[in-house]
Amino acid sequence: MSDNKQSKLRREQALEYHSSGRPGKIEVIPTKEAKTQRDLSLAYSPGVAEPCKEIKENPENIYKYTAKGNLVGVITNGTAVLGLGDIGPEASKPVMEGKAVLFKIFADIDVFDIEINEKDPEKFVQIVKSLEPTFGGINLEDIKAPECFFIEQQLKEQMKIPVMHDDQHGTAIISSAAMLNALELQKKRIDKVRFVINGAGAAAMACINLYVALGARHENFIVFDKDGVLHQDRTDLGKGREKFAVKKSDWTLAKAMKDADVFLGLSVGNVVTQDMVKSMAKNPIVFAMANPDPEITYEDAVAVRKDIIMATGRSDYPNQVNNVLGFPYIFRGALDVRATQINEAMKLAAVRALAELAKTAVPDIVNLAYNQSNMSFGPLYIIPKPLDPRLLSTIAPAVAKAAMESGVAQKSITNWDGYVLELNKRLGLDNQLFRVVSNKARRDPKRLVFAEADNLKILKAATIIYDEGIAYPILLGDPEKINRIADANSIDLSDIPIVDPRSDAMESKREFYGELFFKKRQRKGFNHHESMKVMKDRNHFGCMMVETGDADAMLSGLTKNYAEAIRPALQIIGTEEGVKKIAGMYLLLTKKGPLFLADTTVNFHPTAEELADITQMVAKEVRSFNLTPRVAMLSYSNFGSSDSSEARLVAEATRILKQRDPNLIVDGEMQGSLAFNKEILRDNYPFSDLVEQEVNVLMFPNLTAGNVAYNLLKEVGGADAIGPILLGLKKPVHVLQLGSSVRNIINMALVAVVDAQMKTRVDTAEEVQRSSWWKSRRKNKKTTN
Repeated sequence: MSDNKQSKLRREQALEYHSSGRPGKIEVIPTKEAKTQRDLSLAYSPGVAEPCKEIKENPENIYKYTAKGNLVGVITNGTAVLGLGDIGPEASKPVMEGKAVLFKIFADIDVFDIEINEKDPEKFVQIVKSLEPTFGGINLEDIKAPECFFIEQQLKEQMKIPVMHDDQHGTAIISSAAMLNALELQKKRIDKVRFVINGAGAAAMACINLYVALGARHENFIVFDKDGVLHQDRTDLGKGREKFAVKKSDWTLAKAMKDADVFLGLSVGNVVTQDMVKSMAKNPIVFAMANPDPEITYEDAVAVRKDIIMATGRSDYPNQVNNVLGFPYIFRGALDVRATQINEAMKLAAVRALAELAKTAVPDIVNLAYNQSNMSFGPLYIIPKPLDPRLLSTIAPAVAKAAMESGVAQKSITNWDGYVLELNKRLGLDNQLFRVVSNKARRDPKRLVFAEADNLKILKAATIIYDEGIAYPILLGDPEKINRIADANSIDLSDIPIVDPRSDAMESKREFYGELFFKKRQRKGFNHHESMKVMKDRNHFGCMMVETGDADAMLSGLTKNYAEAIRPALQIIGTEEGVKKIAGMYLLLTKKGPLFLADTTVNFHPTAEELADITQMVAKEVRSFNLTPRVAMLSYSNFGSSDSSEARLVAEATRILKQRDPNLIVDGEMQGSLAFNKEILRDNYPFSDLVEQEVNVLMFPNLTAGNVAYNLLKEVGGADAIGPILLGLKKPVHVLQLGSSVRNIINMALVAVVDAQMKTRVDTAEEVQRSSWWKSRRKNKKTTN
């Protein structure tokens, strides 16, 4: 696909994402009941007068009775938005909403984004200062230099809540943590090394100043901006930059790089050459952080220096310096002790916490996310990954402690273990699960067959998963019909193969597949003629592609009856060894974390032994997500309170499971509410294996119960449902729910790719070459920062 077509495709997808449904990315949700007249009387008049009087009596009560303590203002005037420049406050709003989303998903901090139509820095300061009663903290964003320095400094002096310009300090904090670890690995002292800095804007100067706070010396810096080296004869440097000015003006970047220990780039792409990197001192450190194109590519730098440690701003190379590693957790810690500012001590605490975290054992879920077997501290891992679930509980306490010790905290934390537990419960550690799955799929995309490609939703999903590097789609159907649908909807399929099982071109392949099918089914109701004929059916043809290795996984069922869609997979691929019956499972992403529900689609009335078999398959699948299964066997009865046949069936299934796998955390029979109400469970059934456990698997006594439950949770409970995920097949074939949305199809594609990664291996020269081709196509894509 050409770059222009890719750009057009990404543009259309981005616009659709932001405009579909409720426009924008954030909404306000009440945190108190507001259904009855009594609720409304308490929420507003006359009941609201009581907290108002309490706050008037003691202003600190605002934190007790309002959301101020968990509310950050993300504020800009739109003068330096991403790489777009001065695009104005209105055009900056999507970015500010995006920042609000990151605050919420990574640290459970609520945000109002405020775009201010004011370029005068003094007036801007007065506007933001007047908002202090509303917010617990202020995150300044995308304000151009040098005004951003003045604005932040004035607001810090005039306001009694934390204020941070993230473009400056976020990058500085993250890069400083990486720098400390890189220097340690290269056996260099920060007060001795020579720094070359290309770029002298807000972020670069904040990095330099933080390096100095960590021990670097002013005289060891040579700094360049768009007008050349900062030297003492220049009159445009200003107070912050003049102390880094060199005496002579004849410095070039190439000259400065000779024998330098460290290069830091926050400028533009491709300004550093391989010769410059060659000329650096032994064991050099290169942080090329221009986005999307670094000052020198990772490949070019490591090609000429085997002793280099390199970091970039991109996620497709090792050591990504990403602001999301910092700002959510820094504000979390500052808010939780009601800090009056974010001071140097708090920034340095965040730096050291990040640096130390990189030296600890990496959790399995992080290795899974980045398709690694065992990441560990070293040249390719000097800083934690953005999906590391420990960031919140590591950085926020460090920042909170520093605020207390430096005297800017207005509230003390005494039980630090309890605080860490509270932090982990805010989001649920497991709730990063699908971000992990998504990242893992992109690391090793597989060939994914869509059996019903003559459908608009399938075509939209296929182009998205192709463009985002999730999978190599293969479309089955009539090319003329598929291209007609694509053209009518401006969908570019130029790089995606279309295969028509009914065409003359596929005759030899149909014959090959038909012979294999006949061998499998010749004594199970199919004669030779029928075996050949059935290969014109896309579901049978697609399953045979997976069975023979012509594809890695398949999705079907969008327009078919569920049983009809499953049948070819059972006939052709069959079940895993030891599996008597396949099962269907849904993954629901809820506020409590991920919930796995089964059986929701296949087995109508399982026996106790079959229910135990299904539970073991679900437990195996949950473990494949690097989660520990904690299983509630559900019924309308609690531990023998009813003697009905159904309750006895669930109790017997539980007994069988405990006997087969004593290490499995499972109990029942129990009612659904009991699985999540720890207090009632502990007080009434203290013997249960699920006391104090976070249940993440719900098993149902029959298909009706399971199917009704997941549909209610999805439609009424607001959970994001992914599935049905078929369990027990030898190879990855998954059946879409009738009428699935594009989003659901993409989610199922992620599941199918990860399933294929676990069940297949890239081991042929053709597959290795294809994987390399894919990565080369992805290399220059812009990544999130």
